[in-house]
Amino acid sequence: MTVRARVRAIFLVLTALAAAMGPVSAAAPAGRSAAAPEAEATAGRILGSIVGIRAFVPDHARTAPTLGTERMGTGVVIDGQGLVLTIGYLILEAERAELVLQDGDVRPASLVAYDHDTGFGLVRARAPLAVPAAEMGSSADLAEGAGVVSIAMGGPQPITPAQVVSRRDFAGYWEYLLEDAIFTSPPNPFFGGAALFDLTGRLVGVGSLVVNDAAGPEEELPGNMFIPIDALKPVLDVMIRTGRGPGPRNPWLGIYPAEARGRLVVMRVAEDGPAAQAGIRPGDIIMGAGGKHVTGMAEFYRRIWSQGGPGSDIVIDVLPKDAQDLEIRQVTIKALDRYDWLRMTH
Repeated sequence: MTVRARVRAIFLVLTALAAAMGPVSAAAPAGRSAAAPEAEATAGRILGSIVGIRAFVPDHARTAPTLGTERMGTGVVIDGQGLVLTIGYLILEAERAELVLQDGDVRPASLVAYDHDTGFGLVRARAPLAVPAAEMGSSADLAEGAGVVSIAMGGPQPITPAQVVSRRDFAGYWEYLLEDAIFTSPPNPFFGGAALFDLTGRLVGVGSLVVNDAAGPEEELPGNMFIPIDALKPVLDVMIRTGRGPGPRNPWLGIYPAEARGRLVVMRVAEDGPAAQAGIRPGDIIMGAGGKHVTGMAEFYRRIWSQGGPGSDIVIDVLPKDAQDLEIRQVTIKALDRYDWLRMTH
């Protein structure tokens, strides 16, 4: 598909969604409908801001076995100096990166920042890009039922019209908790770093995952999880200046759990991580933390984070996989700062 055809496709998606949602909605305030005469210019600006990202990660990186050593995804230009916003795992532990523009031109990029708490990553083109920057919107205004479009650089369906089907907290197995995540359906299959736009053409989220429960935990519906753009606004300056989010840093245990039948089961532990050193093993069942019973990841994370920061002794209650007497064991784990465990190059 040519650049012109992609612009036309975005224009048609925006105008069709605007017509379907009505002239006034939470996503398209009165007077700013993307169906206005300037909609095609908006579509061109949107497409121009979308770039591909290739990140190259050394073999010895902690995340190389799970995320790979050559990662590809999407980024969105957010300022006039070539700053590109993406999903953090694309560039985590990378040693170099490059950008792919809409015309196929490849440009070298510098690694700027990674923030675990939000999940965002930043890179910057080393030379001017001469492409438009996306206009940031407000993800707080994005209610369930709102029409949106997600745009990726590549993949079988790079331009995906969708609907917001839920807003809720998301807990990830990598000791990650995101408040008020955006869940959309149908999914964009090339979701990593995909940009989410509202019907006015404003950036409202960045793609993180594909999920099977987009509408809620009890309902099977395939979709995507997006990080709200509002999560970036209070941390962006600090990320640019320091390469990290503002903190404070949470204690990191190196436990990768999963929720199963009302229980929290350890699926794996990080090699040489605090939990492994404390004797936690895959198959162990986490029963509590900080003296309180837990059944889910979000509750577990909040309990361990409330016990202190990196370097703190974190107490959890575990039923070992091979326990013959079903006796719950209290385990004290000396937490680390995850950035000290990762082999970051920037």
